[in-house]
Parts: sequence; structure tokens; C-alpha cells
Amino acid sequence: MAAPAPGWALDADVVVVGSGVAGLTTALRCTAAGLRTVVVTKARLDDGSTRWAQGGVAAALGEGDTPEQHLDDTLVAGAGLCDEEAVRALVTEGPDAVRRLIGTGAHFDTGAGGELQLTREGGHHRRRIVHAGGDATGLEISRALVEAVRAAALTTVENALVLDLLTDEHGRTSGVTLHVMGEGQHDGVGAVHAPAVVLATGGMGQVFAATTNPAVSTGDGVALALRAGAEVSDLEFVQFHPTVLFLGAGSEGQQPLVSEAVRGEGAHLVDADGVRFMRDQHELAELAPRDIVAKAIMRRMLEQGADHMYLDARHFGAEMWETRFPTILAACRSHGIDPVTEPIPVAPAAHHASGGVRTDLRGRTTVPGLYACGEVACTGVHGANRLASNSLLEGLVFAERIAADVAERLRSTRMEHRSPEAGVVPTEDGASEDGASTEDAIPDAPLRPSDLSPPASRQLPLITPEARIRIQRIMSEGAGVLRSAHSLGTAARALEAVHLDALRADDQQGEGEAKAAVPGVDSWETSNLLCVARVLVAAALEREETRGCHWREDRPERDDADWRRHLVVRLAPDRSLTVRRTGTAAFPPVDPVYVHAEPHVPREP
Repeated sequence: MAAPAPGWALDADVVVVGSGVAGLTTALRCTAAGLRTVVVTKARLDDGSTRWAQGGVAAALGEGDTPEQHLDDTLVAGAGLCDEEAVRALVTEGPDAVRRLIGTGAHFDTGAGGELQLTREGGHHRRRIVHAGGDATGLEISRALVEAVRAAALTTVENALVLDLLTDEHGRTSGVTLHVMGEGQHDGVGAVHAPAVVLATGGMGQVFAATTNPAVSTGDGVALALRAGAEVSDLEFVQFHPTVLFLGAGSEGQQPLVSEAVRGEGAHLVDADGVRFMRDQHELAELAPRDIVAKAIMRRMLEQGADHMYLDARHFGAEMWETRFPTILAACRSHGIDPVTEPIPVAPAAHHASGGVRTDLRGRTTVPGLYACGEVACTGVHGANRLASNSLLEGLVFAERIAADVAERLRSTRMEHRSPEAGVVPTEDGASEDGASTEDAIPDAPLRPSDLSPPASRQLPLITPEARIRIQRIMSEGAGVLRSAHSLGTAARALEAVHLDALRADDQQGEGEAKAAVPGVDSWETSNLLCVARVLVAAALEREETRGCHWREDRPERDDADWRRHLVVRLAPDRSLTVRRTGTAAFPPVDPVYVHAEPHVPREP
């Protein structure tokens, strides 16, 4: 993106972008391995999406539960597109990852005998969700990790928006540029030079007008990765949480979430007449996977001409509401609704991106040295629809895998550099002169600023901040819960118009009515939103079926013969968009993409 040249710089072994469960766990594990680690975060350390998570962390910790049962529930929710190897890693390593989180200082709710209290959520056949503070799990996890990071004296750069990836002459990661908002030790645009970058930037819910995501969730990591030449996958699968507090028609921005755990404890979905409508939709009724519940709510709303349904938990009584769901109770009452005495008005809103930057089981992306973890990543765990409370677990498990991989690569590379027989020189296609792959190669020390550059290609135009609401409304109207070829085509044309307006403004250079965007946080965020919006719509148009949380009204059936496949998207060096379908449901290998070399043609499975 267009931005001033960096005016300051830091050196590190690894820079972690993001301070949620994925980012801080990665940073702590990298530091424990002896790596110089810098954490960059867009707001304060505790301001990411993790703190808003209410339900909990799913793991097979209860009596009679097993990782195999957790795997089965995850695969069913993922509607045929989960990577089974990734899911198996999640569910088998998950219980110990939760125990290590407890060892870090996180306090989960326990019973009188000290045993962990477990609840159920949609798609789970057993109680396996650990929670904290009743419905404040994310807040407790964030507190524990932030305290651990501060105790370890990690270098942190807060209030910093990451801009672009830096690469060396061979296309390998060499750090990031970022802009620090406000005063402090660093201000304005700078750089962190590091041979490994971990994107843990969270989701992109702000691409829609109504979302449960905080204002910082503008798809920055996915947009950065695309500009760097990395591949993204499954971006069409955006999960709309079924039960978001309905604040009135036209409400925009972050909306209060009513956790699925409320249904897990026995709340009922009803229409205005008090009729429960989920019992005829799925064997688990209100605890069906989220895509099924969201679709059932939307169908009922369409049938009755209503703009919301109701969640009835009056039978909980005041004591249960006050002890088990104090955060939700307070949010409802702040909007004039008392769940103790009346049903809660609810409607679906954008919640979680199941797709993202494509990685392997060690968090590696298709750009050497660039990793992704948490909601920004597509590990294959979620498939076409995330199973409730698997996201925090994914952040924990894959953060540990990434830290181990980065540490091992740095150790092996430094040993090679010290060896008198070393001296492998990469060629332009990413192979060494002796024919060995350089995918694992990481420079022994950060390069000089003069050695670094953003990926070579023309810059994308900046988008004016005023276009943000326009983009969000286009997406909610055309690419929301209900989609069709017509609605998606309309959205694609409208987004293209936003892009063309920016190009015209750039060409006019201030001489016409349209004013070009000025580099700054608001325009950079809006540019990121437009980037991820266009990719999402392109993928949603391409997938001509209904699967998981991708619901095409004009293609209402799931089509395994043609569409049990992944869509992989990449921006070419000329900034054209390429969308390809994989040959099978398996993810292709994560081959390195050298952005300064010839166009990369990934292998198909």
C-alpha cells in the first residue's frame, strides 16, 4: 500500500502480529525457545477479538469424552471440507494445550471439588467446553496471557497497524512495515526486521455492516498476505452467529453476542408466537451446528416477514443468569431487555471467518518465512463451518506448532551458517545450487533496510475512509447469510465501482471532483476491507452450491461430486485475481511462492 518510508526500525528473530490467544501464545513459546520476539498489535495488548469470546474452549477433558468423539463432531460441522489430519492434531493436542494455558495462569470455572465445569454448545454431542467467569472466557484468557507477556518482558509495539510484508531479493520474508498510532517510543511508519513473521491478526468481520467483531477486525492480515503473493482459501465460508442481540433494523457496527452456551444450558429459540422451530430442523434442535441454526432462523424470518426471532431463557431464573451469564445479562439490560422476565430478540450477524491465509500443519504459508495462526489462517480445521469453541483451541494448538517450527528452522539455519561446508546459495526458483530446497532457509540475522523491499508490483489504490460504510452495506446486502448469483454479482459490480472510483481519483491527482485517499490508518483499513471483500465475493460466486455456512438460494443443494473442493485465491504480481479449484477435498501442499520470480503454479493433489 502507499505509505511513507519507514522512519525507525527494530530487529528480531520473529515478529508476531496480533495479541489474541494465537499471537500471545506464539510469542510466549518463541521467547521460551530463546528467540528475540517482538509483538505488534493494532490496539492495546488486550483489545483483540479473544477478549470478546464468551462461550469457552472445546477440548476432550471430561469423563467419557475422547479426542475421537471431538474429531467426529468437528468433521460433521465442517460439511466435508475439514482437513482430517489438521483436526486430529487439534483434538489430540488440545487437552494438553488447555492444561498449559491453565499453567500460564488462566482460571477456568470449577466445581466444588475443583473439577473443571464443562458445558455444551452447538454441534457437540458431549459437554466439553471449559469456560471462565461464566461467560467471560476470552477476557480471562486475554488477562492471563497479557500478564505472562509482561512478566516475560517481551518487546511489544501497541497501537500499530501492520502495512506490508518485507522480503529479500529471493522473496523470503524479512519483516513488516507498520504504522504506530500515537506518541511513544515509536511513532509513524516504521519496520520490524525479522526472518520470520507470524500473522495472528484475527478476523475480518468489519467487512459486514453488522458483526460481533470489534472495530479492529478489518482483515488486515489476509490483505497483507494477498499483497505479498500468499494464497488464501475458503474465504467464502463466513460463519454468521445465529443469536446476536437484535438492536433494530439497520443497526450497524459491533453487535452484542448472546453466546451459544446459553442454548447449551437449555434456552429455546422461538418465534413471536412462542413456537419452538428448531425441533423439526435437526436432531440436536437448538444445539445443531451454527450454519443450520442460522439458516433456520432466516427461513422463519422470511416465512413470517419478521426481522428477528427470540431466545427464551426465562426458565433459568435470576440466580443462574447472574452467576452463569453475567456479561450477557448486563449487555441485554443495557439495551432495555431483561432476559430473566422476557425473551431476547436475536438475529444472525457476521461472526467468524472459517477461511483465511492457507497454511500447512506447522502454520507455514506459501511465502517462505510467513506464518499464520488463529482466525486469519486457514489450517483446514474448520472446513465449511467452524464447530463452536474450536477457534480458541485452534489458536492454542497451532501457535505452539508454529513456535516449534520457527525455533527449529532458526537453529538448523544457524548451524548451517557456522558449518565450513555451508554456503548454499539460493537460485531464483527457490532451489539451492546443489538442488536442495530453500523453503526452510532463514537468514542468520536480519538484513539491512536497504536489502529489504515490499513485493515488487504496482501499488493498489488507497480507498477513502468514506467508502467503508459503502463496502459494509454492499457486503451485508449481497454476500450475507442469504446469497445468490444475482446478489453476489451485484455486490461484485458495486465493489468494482469502489475500486474504479479510487483509480480515477488517483489519475486525476486532485484535479477532479473525486479526491484521492491520503495515506493514513482509516484509508489503509478501508483498503484492506475492499481487498478481502472482493476476494470473498469472487469465491462465493465461484462456489455454486450450498455447503456449511455458504448458503446459495439459487443453488440450495450440497454438491459433493463437483464441489467437495477448496477454492484457492491469489493476487498475481500484476494484481489480477486468480481463483482455482483443488482437484480433491484435500489441501494442496503449501509450496513456497517466490514473489520476485516467475509466476508460481502450485501442484494439485
